Amino acid sequence: MPTISSRVTGLPNRPHVVFVDGHCTTQLEETWEALFSSINYAKNFSGSVCFRHAIFSPLGYENVLFKGLNEDVDCHGASAHDLWQNPDDRKTARLSEFGEMIRAAFGFQVNRHRIEKPALGLNVLFVRREDYLAHPRHGGKVESRLSNEQEVFDAIQSWASNFLECKINLVNGLFAHMSMKDQVRAIQDASVIIGAHGAGLTHIVSATPKTVILEIVSSQFRRPHFQLIAQWKGLEYNAIYLGGSYAKTAVVIDKLSHIVTSIGC
Repeated sequence: MPTISSRVTGLPNRPHVVFVDGHCTTQLEETWEALFSSINYAKNFSGSVCFRHAIFSPLGYENVLFKGLNEDVDCHGASAHDLWQNPDDRKTARLSEFGEMIRAAFGFQVNRHRIEKPALGLNVLFVRREDYLAHPRHGGKVESRLSNEQEVFDAIQSWASNFLECKINLVNGLFAHMSMKDQVRAIQDASVIIGAHGAGLTHIVSATPKTVILEIVSSQFRRPHFQLIAQWKGLEYNAIYLGGSYAKTAVVIDKLSHIVTSIGC
């Protein structure tokens, strides 16, 4: 989280980012360009380079999210506005501030004093996860975190169209085919975010206060990543734990109905 670290350490400008490894070009490039002063790769340096300040980001498998696999992480969060009104040394607003920085970087207005959602009904965002080719160390097979994702989506769509208490806008979150700005917009406008465990749910860092998270967790991927992110943002988190990778649509609809009813229309 170099952008937040730059605030904490009092750097005057947003830092430059240097990637030590390589990666394929994706929509994330838009995020790096929006958040950082410049982007570079270590392989492009032809000689020694000296930095006045350097912030080292821990490797993925060394960060605090993975500590949650085998130990409790006693840290809770809230929005900056909530902590300003009700100071609490046991809570942090750092992750919420990071989400605000992302939204602001893409030109969205950040209003800490008022939570603005679409006026007509509740947006339920279904974050889709396309099958992907696993890393060779896992056999290089095509894997799915939710084997009947389309069936679940269709069931939610039918439920939403027949929900009588208020208007439900089901948003089809095909993030792999959306610009990063459109992804962030979908997240900030959502009242409920539902999806299978996967990278797309990382976007909940940009969710606004009072957003409710519903994660569908297959038996192979029971990791606390998104539960922790929700905890550090002060968001309500719910989970449906599967015996494999198949979700019973009735269970999903029942959980979703309870969440929407508790939110109120």
